[in-house]
Amino acid sequence: MKTLFSGIKFSNKIFKFLIHNSSFLIFFFLIPHSLYPLSLDETLTALAPLSQNAAPQFRWDPLFRDGVFNMGGHSGAFFTAGQEGETGFLMFDNRELFTVPLPYRDNDRLVFPDAFVVTLKDAFTRSFENDASRFRIDAIVIDAGHGGKDTGASRPAVINGKTVQVNEKDIVLKSALELRNLLSRTYPDKRILMTRETDIFYSLEYRADMANAVTVKDNEAVIFICIHANASANTNARGYEVWHLNSGYRRPLLNHSQHNYSPDITAILNAMLEEEYTSESIILADSILRSLGKTMGNSLPSRGRKANDWFVVRNSRMPAVLVELGFVSNPLDAALMTSEDGLRKLTEALYKGIVDYIGIFERSGVYTAAP
Repeated sequence: MKTLFSGIKFSNKIFKFLIHNSSFLIFFFLIPHSLYPLSLDETLTALAPLSQNAAPQFRWDPLFRDGVFNMGGHSGAFFTAGQEGETGFLMFDNRELFTVPLPYRDNDRLVFPDAFVVTLKDAFTRSFENDASRFRIDAIVIDAGHGGKDTGASRPAVINGKTVQVNEKDIVLKSALELRNLLSRTYPDKRILMTRETDIFYSLEYRADMANAVTVKDNEAVIFICIHANASANTNARGYEVWHLNSGYRRPLLNHSQHNYSPDITAILNAMLEEEYTSESIILADSILRSLGKTMGNSLPSRGRKANDWFVVRNSRMPAVLVELGFVSNPLDAALMTSEDGLRKLTEALYKGIVDYIGIFERSGVYTAAP
């Protein structure tokens, strides 16, 4: 059953009509909303248009008489009434409480008073509006280094008693694909993009251009994760490390087609944006290092955070890091990275570090978008 006033948009004309017709105004506010209960299907239909990215879901436990509406990462929880007309609390996102007429059973079906539905819709609407204005990571670009004719670091190693050729390109592609799967499951609302998904060669220019071509809204950002494996003439060298762009490096970051600032203003804005990108890259690198340290423990040493002007990092106009998982030239690292469990452990640590960074980033909104 539709509510009496469903679909009405309260424009200035309607408010003027109400003000000049006081009897109607009194009648409107005296209508007991509980006289117009909605079925579950009608309630879900009323909530559905509020989000383009998520459908409303409902869970109800008849034994404990508690119910929850979930949609787009937000939730409204309540207890059902024993009879029509009882009021109680609707808790939204575990931090807001609303006193409302509670849902109740009517001929063995659950129905929802109009005032309950209106309050729930308002809470979801405000939350989605806040989500839309909050700064967030919209896309994560994962770059599996090398590929195709470019094997990257390559060394023979004895694995399980057999001598095999360990290629960087194979290790990092497996890690990148698993990282994409982990991030996609955690963030269905974000774009998880790969510079390569197969054993194919792409130039460094192509990889950087692909990352820079990702378009986002004004309140959204992109981060770039490059995955590599190390090698050294010293076979004792081992461990993981995370690189970011040298803080002294300067690159043109502003899109000149979108503004007509003077050269002096452009230089200042570009320097501010460069500083922001570098700061975010350092925070991202530290988050990944902490996660690797917690996960790998003493099984793999940390070589720390480092800075260099790597091509894909210096040419990507966004926070970017390059992760070296270990040394293919070291027997222990090579065995770890070529084992299914070892590489999964490294990848999960990388994943957790990215997730921790996103959590900090989206709560603080410290990133500055390009003018």
